[in-house]
Amino acid sequence: MTQLFAQTFWLVPCYPLIGMLFSLLWSPGVIRRTGPRPAGYINLLMTFIALLHGSMAFPAVWQQPALHFEIPWLQVAGLDLTIPVEVSSVTVGATTLVTGLNLLAQIYAVGYLEMDWGWSRFYALLALFEAGMCSLVLCNSLFFSYILLEILTLGTYLLIGFWFNQSLVVTGARDAFLTKRIGDLLLLMGVLALYPLAGTWNFDELAEWARTAHIEPTTATLLGLALIAGPMGKCAQFPLHLWLDEAMEGPVPSTILRNSVVVATGAWILIKLEPVLALSPVVLTTMIAIGSLTAIGGTLIAIAQIDIKRALSYTTSTYMGLIFIAVGAQQIEAALLLILSHAVAQALLVMSTGAIVWTNITQDLTQLGGLWSRRPIAGICYLVGAAGLIGLPPLGGFWALLKLADGAWERYPWIVGILLIVNGLTAFSMMREFGLIFAGPRKQMTDRSAEAFWLITLPMTIAMGFVLHLPLILQSLNLLPNWAVLNKDMALLLLWSSITGLSIGAVVYIGQSIPKPIRLPWKQLQDLFAYDLYTPKLYRSSIVFSVDWASRITDWFDRYIIDGVVNLVGLVSLLGGETLKYGNSGQGQFYVLTITLGLAALSIFMSWSFIAQFLPS
Repeated sequence: MTQLFAQTFWLVPCYPLIGMLFSLLWSPGVIRRTGPRPAGYINLLMTFIALLHGSMAFPAVWQQPALHFEIPWLQVAGLDLTIPVEVSSVTVGATTLVTGLNLLAQIYAVGYLEMDWGWSRFYALLALFEAGMCSLVLCNSLFFSYILLEILTLGTYLLIGFWFNQSLVVTGARDAFLTKRIGDLLLLMGVLALYPLAGTWNFDELAEWARTAHIEPTTATLLGLALIAGPMGKCAQFPLHLWLDEAMEGPVPSTILRNSVVVATGAWILIKLEPVLALSPVVLTTMIAIGSLTAIGGTLIAIAQIDIKRALSYTTSTYMGLIFIAVGAQQIEAALLLILSHAVAQALLVMSTGAIVWTNITQDLTQLGGLWSRRPIAGICYLVGAAGLIGLPPLGGFWALLKLADGAWERYPWIVGILLIVNGLTAFSMMREFGLIFAGPRKQMTDRSAEAFWLITLPMTIAMGFVLHLPLILQSLNLLPNWAVLNKDMALLLLWSSITGLSIGAVVYIGQSIPKPIRLPWKQLQDLFAYDLYTPKLYRSSIVFSVDWASRITDWFDRYIIDGVVNLVGLVSLLGGETLKYGNSGQGQFYVLTITLGLAALSIFMSWSFIAQFLPS
């Protein structure tokens, strides 16, 4: 029976698509008598079926050779665009993670968006997200993966702009869409340039080609830089990171998916393309540099934020930066562990903070406080999510960071220093948010705060259980790094960096001895972190300025040069017509004389070379 589920696993993306199509029936003006709620229930059912299918198929593919299927799509002029599908333990596990988190997000949305009439649109877009991510995981072609990434970008734009009657929401959706276009354009160039070199877009065939490929270093570098540009935008890496911050204007249930697994789609493409990227050492070094800059900068910016969602968005960019470092250091297993541990922990953090926003009607950290006695479930979930994110044993984040540090120590020892700094700063940031939300005296916005009801609490506690049991799940599958061969000194350093960050955060933000709010002694430095390293100003003074002036010059050239020539021709024609009008007498013999003179002049002009022979020199 399990083998049948594995053979038909390519149907999994179809389940959410069916739910999306049915959801559209409850759009405004179609089915009115029941309200929009059935759209949510239908999608919950289809996502549950997809999750069940993945759970039943996993035993059949675990530690077995991958199953490959081909879906013909287009064959013309020697170009064969067949969709290759790979069903393996990794792809089945990834789709199970996506469908499981989407199921929790949909249950969470039933409570969070209880009074919202946009249910059909919201659940249809969540289904589009799920179908796109499952298809991306199963697809074994770079070309079709690019198409799926564009579909996910469209879904991101529509979900961020869900409440489109708010100006900030519209601006956030627009900026997210346009920011990703920069990386996607370069990625498309890389995808098209790779085919003439390798003769294929199949990931397995690309890996085989890369083992024996001999191409010029400059070509390999330019190709690799183009291929990592798209994942830079998807993973919100510097300087294409601001879209994730502005995406926080969307509903919290969609943020659960976006901050956990949607941002990891770019990292998934990086992992699949690692053999091609390894052709150029410059590309690998660039990935490590970009990841390091984003990881350190993201944690520093997160610490300076007073908005809960913004702080979590920069933490997401930080861990995507660590995945960039892992792929650049060719530590693929560590990258996969980071994706898994970050996804479940970040989803739990978004759920717990979203429950606070839902009941307190604010996401400003300066207006919160004293919620530990009134919101113990949310507080415990937040602590578990934070512990699962940082290097605190025995949870998943500790093993992922330890695997990366141990693998990178021999070739890139300085990466270990970056990991320790990022881990310590993240621990401090998590404790800062916890202290501002749950510790200290209650304030006006938190005085009457009650625990969220069960539709929000249930998926939150289920996610907490999964974070706590993740090491046991990995151990049962023999995926946990072998403690006997790992560097114990690295483990101790990670533990001490976590304890140091948590302790300093607790002293500063939970203890009452230091007055609040906390300010750095140098206002310029504090403003640098609070205003996102002045990246928006950098955009305005570089890209926006350049595009603005290029548009002005193009408009001037079009208005006064192109239109000027056309208008001049029209004016000459008009003047010529007016001249002819006043030169007409209305007498037929005058017209005949004019035509005769014209024909004579034309004949003389055309025969001049012949007439010139008889003229005296």
